[in-house]
Amino acid sequence: DMVVNITKTKKLSNVRSSGADDKARIVPAIKFSLEEALEYIQKDEYVEVTPKHLRLRKIYLTENDRKRNKIL
Repeated sequence: DMVVNITKTKKLSNVRSSGADDKARIVPAIKFSLEEALEYIQKDEYVEVTPKHLRLRKIYLTENDRKRNKIL
């Protein structure tokens, strides 16, 4: 598990290396069926089921709550 701040912006200065932006790639999302999602999750995760979507999410959403309620 990695804690990521998605609201952090890219620096808008004129000083950049020529190939630095090419290295940042996002892997496409994996489409799971309900059975696959239930096999994939860990003890600290939920599968949210809505009529149109299946979502994997953490039980405790903030990093501090996860540390406080750490499951062994």
